[in-house]
Amino acid sequence: QQATREIDGTAQAMFLETCNAVRTNFLTVFQTLFGGGECDLRLSIEGDPLESEIEIHAAPRGKRTQRIHLLSSGERTLVAVSLLFSIYLTKPSPFCLMDEVDAPLDDSNVGRFTRLLDEFKHSSQFLVITHNKLTMETANHLYGVTMMEPGCSSIVSVSFHDVEMTQSDQELGGAIARKRREVDDTAMAARDQAFHECAGDAAAAQR
Repeated sequence: QQATREIDGTAQAMFLETCNAVRTNFLTVFQTLFGGGECDLRLSIEGDPLESEIEIHAAPRGKRTQRIHLLSSGERTLVAVSLLFSIYLTKPSPFCLMDEVDAPLDDSNVGRFTRLLDEFKHSSQFLVITHNKLTMETANHLYGVTMMEPGCSSIVSVSFHDVEMTQSDQELGGAIARKRREVDDTAMAARDQAFHECAGDAAAAQR
């Protein structure tokens, strides 16, 4: 029982320390994304933090404080992103994967999201799966899957470090076209090699 009490005491102290740090960061990131407003993380049972639920309260600028489930889908997404980056600031990670995070956001909120990524991309690498053109425009590298022929998919990649050096949309189009030709040539060579290997195996089997 003594060991259990010591473990619970240590866990409770560590939890409260981390929770307070995330709470402080949450307010900062939230106000950065929403351009103001109020937010808070609260324990439903303050006397027993290890068994307590964590309640998220948020009030975008011009709105009353309310629980997250009462917000719009775009607002809930930005609150979730705020909390994610608040945890990141507490314990930074070198790599972060985001899958369609910007899907519920309108153009103005996508701009806020991408500006937040710009602030953190110097210390972490972000891999963002998206169909939003505004998010794609802020990327350093863009990877896409295209199907030139039915049943034959290929990956096309573009480095926007090269794009920044181009002088016109025509040059940009040429750079993308050259990259696609390189991908197509590689895929064609691999397909021809596989065909010749299969033909060779069939001929050897007949002999």
